Amino acid sequence: MNLGLEGRTALVCGASDGLGLAIARGLAAEGTNLVICARTVAGLEAAADELGKGGVEVLAVPTDLTDVGQIDALATAALERFGVVDILVNNAGGPPPGRFDDLDEADWRAAVDLTLMSAVELTRRLLPPMREQKWGRVINVTSTSVKQPVDGLILSNSIRSAVVGWAKTLANEIGPDQVLVNNVCPGYTTTDRLQELAANVAGRQNVSPDDVYAGWAAQIPLRRLATPEEFARLVVFLASEAASYITGTTIAIDGGRSQSMT
Repeated sequence: MNLGLEGRTALVCGASDGLGLAIARGLAAEGTNLVICARTVAGLEAAADELGKGGVEVLAVPTDLTDVGQIDALATAALERFGVVDILVNNAGGPPPGRFDDLDEADWRAAVDLTLMSAVELTRRLLPPMREQKWGRVINVTSTSVKQPVDGLILSNSIRSAVVGWAKTLANEIGPDQVLVNNVCPGYTTTDRLQELAANVAGRQNVSPDDVYAGWAAQIPLRRLATPEEFARLVVFLASEAASYITGTTIAIDGGRSQSMT
């Protein structure tokens, strides 16, 4: 299947490793030029070198997505280089784990800035050219916690749900301009983020991280964790011409773990 992505431009956040890098690799394989960002300069440069070997153009911009000034600089650099960003993948990582009593006001405000406002502000800057050309994709990496809350992740359960509400409303507003907005929800996927969560749970329960992984796998009908590549395939599909009538959706990629009917 020709996905129609060759020559398009995508901006992928958090692309130095994990899900973001897997998404960038998938898009690059389809001939999509890339703008990638992350906070870690060394990791970002390594990712840019790797992705550029596939023959696509890659612009790497170190960015802290909690800083509106840096978001503005990222969007400006992307638009100056490519004129339009056709595909925006909002992926800022998750707020830290913790229970309600563990977290203070600063933790909540930081989670809002990282998880919600980064997507809002970057989309605000990149959306006008998409609407003008009557083609665009905004894809938000959230979590299956928006369908089935995860114990010990009260920040993620709360703020990621706000992203879903914002995205659904935005999809309704900009649908006439043929710009599609969707959310993709990873479940337990083998990334550094998952290692952090496993260590946190292991410490609370006085077990090993391997025991935590085994417990998670037992909750999944497929009885295994996902790979980043499995997750990235859906994102690439949603970015493509093949997904031209899909918008306003929130799709779990979790091996069937979520028990929600929607």
